[in-house]
Amino acid sequence: MSKSTIAMVLGDPAGIGPELIARLLSQPQVRAQAKVILIADEAEMRRGMDIAGCEFAYRKVSTLESLAFTDDTPLFYDFRGNAVGEFARRQASAVGGRYCLDTLEVALGLTRDGTTDAVLFGPLNKTSLHMAGMAHSDELHWFAERLDFHGPFCEFNVLDNLWTSRVTSHVALAEVPGLLSQARVLEAIQLIDQALKRNGLARPRIGVCGLNPHNGDHGSFGREELDIIGPAVKTAQALGIGADGPYPADTIFLKVQGDASAFDAVVTMYHDQGQIAIKLMGFSRGVTVQGGLPIPITTPAHGTAFDIAGQGKANAGAIGQAFEIACRMGAHRH
Repeated sequence: MSKSTIAMVLGDPAGIGPELIARLLSQPQVRAQAKVILIADEAEMRRGMDIAGCEFAYRKVSTLESLAFTDDTPLFYDFRGNAVGEFARRQASAVGGRYCLDTLEVALGLTRDGTTDAVLFGPLNKTSLHMAGMAHSDELHWFAERLDFHGPFCEFNVLDNLWTSRVTSHVALAEVPGLLSQARVLEAIQLIDQALKRNGLARPRIGVCGLNPHNGDHGSFGREELDIIGPAVKTAQALGIGADGPYPADTIFLKVQGDASAFDAVVTMYHDQGQIAIKLMGFSRGVTVQGGLPIPITTPAHGTAFDIAGQGKANAGAIGQAFEIACRMGAHRH
């Protein structure tokens, strides 16, 4: 299988993204695994190297029209976009948010047009993005708009070999029951089934969470399991998807621990139902995949970590995992 070509950006310069990218690209095995084009302000990239205490060689390019890779050396495109002025450190800012949006737009365009196969970005800060004018609740919806994509999409969280998706996401908990439907549960199951197949699994095994305590206890604590979630799982099975459930949310993640995992993925009903479990199981290794979009986009699941930015303490485990997934999903596009 040929190497993937990854479009990479640093993320918010006020956070740990530049340090993480420096740690990632300083590893020879990483550079050997994929062809990388890094789109970034050169001073910020060099600052990330200084903080990380490691360097990597790169070859500057003046245009992105044709990317000529001659060896494992990453290509570098010096780009600041419309960000004017000094970058803030360890705090949200409109300048940092504008820089993130503009570098991401370039990476999206390269990947949408087939010059690159996937996008990997360092951690973003939503406040910075909103200060820079992003009107969407999160970057996933911004990506969909920029890609002119109108189909279903969902944020996936990945820990090692376990993937999770959710039927509802960034909404108030009080709104969740009213947003559940058989169609939406089925859609979430289908999305993660497709994503896992693009990640190399021929027949993913998908466990589906219930909503209520003890799975509703046969309707005693709510009927969503009986009227919505269970029928959606049966429809997925009839379509040939390896889904099962619903399972009580307080025990389903016990089934995925260790080598004898029962499932490759878990579909949850709301944001924290899966996020709490995943972050307890391995916060420093978690990855976010922007699921359902026409191109692979990955990033560490943790945030910008303003509290440790600039101190050389950032753990590169999650960005390493994000890179691995971007490479696999990018190769699938071939």
